[in-house]
Amino acid sequence: MSETYLTPEGAARLKAELEELTTTKRAEIRDRLRDAIKMGDLSENADYIMAKEQQAFLEGRILELQAILRNATIVNNGGGGTDVVSVGNRVTVQAPGEDPETFTLVGAGIFALTRFRKPIVPQEALIGIVYAVAAAAAILVLSRAPEGGEELKALLVGHLLFVDWPEIIKVLVLYSAVGLIHWLARKPLLAISQGPERAFASGLRVRWWDFLFYATFGFVVTSSVEMAGVLLVFSFLIVPAVCGVLLARSIGTRLLVGWVVGTLTSVAGAVASYVWDLPTGATVVCAFGVSLALCGVLRRWIQAG
Repeated sequence: MSETYLTPEGAARLKAELEELTTTKRAEIRDRLRDAIKMGDLSENADYIMAKEQQAFLEGRILELQAILRNATIVNNGGGGTDVVSVGNRVTVQAPGEDPETFTLVGAGIFALTRFRKPIVPQEALIGIVYAVAAAAAILVLSRAPEGGEELKALLVGHLLFVDWPEIIKVLVLYSAVGLIHWLARKPLLAISQGPERAFASGLRVRWWDFLFYATFGFVVTSSVEMAGVLLVFSFLIVPAVCGVLLARSIGTRLLVGWVVGTLTSVAGAVASYVWDLPTGATVVCAFGVSLALCGVLRRWIQAG
């Protein structure tokens, strides 16, 4: 087993999380189970199933935190100066003259500027490559960082089962604002999406509209990765949209298909993770793979008919 290093601040955060899980969260799930049991038949009781799943992951997380804190080596900050990165140092990656928070907007600007009239490589392929490379780079950094194992796990699979109401409200406000912006800007965004060359030829300010889309898109992705992890966010971005393209022609119908596939797949993945005692995030990702395959088969069947 590899040695785990924790800073005093990191150890304090894990202890605070452990305290919350063993007191508040345990009590909440116990109350939910009691209320669900009062409803009667447990075999088809969705509230009971979800509560049991959350209880299982809660107890697993408690055992994991206890093992980490029991075996961890606490390291103090500093000791290496400002020119040497060593265990315990806090490192901030920052472009000269820029705040760390500007990375999302810088990325949006880069994607907007790399949109060409007649691209050799599709823009979507470039975005997918950047997404994958950035995730891999983050994994490399975290593999060498104190508390890197915990951060790496959070990066990949998030913490879906422990999202609290303030976090839900925050993303609800953010997603609603982004949805409103995209709705108001739907005409130019759809024109660019459906025919970039025609949009350039018509005089549409393609790069400005691209920047707006990628900037808002970036805020949604970064807030989502914190909760759901890289793998699940990527699946949500790609699979429902592809299923919509496979099964429908109009924009409205494609949106409807995507929403239905995303919702049903999420529920099916969560239930499967409970029934077979599997990690929720990874199970939902695999469920999306199954959904995509089923949509492909359904498309062939419709065409053959």
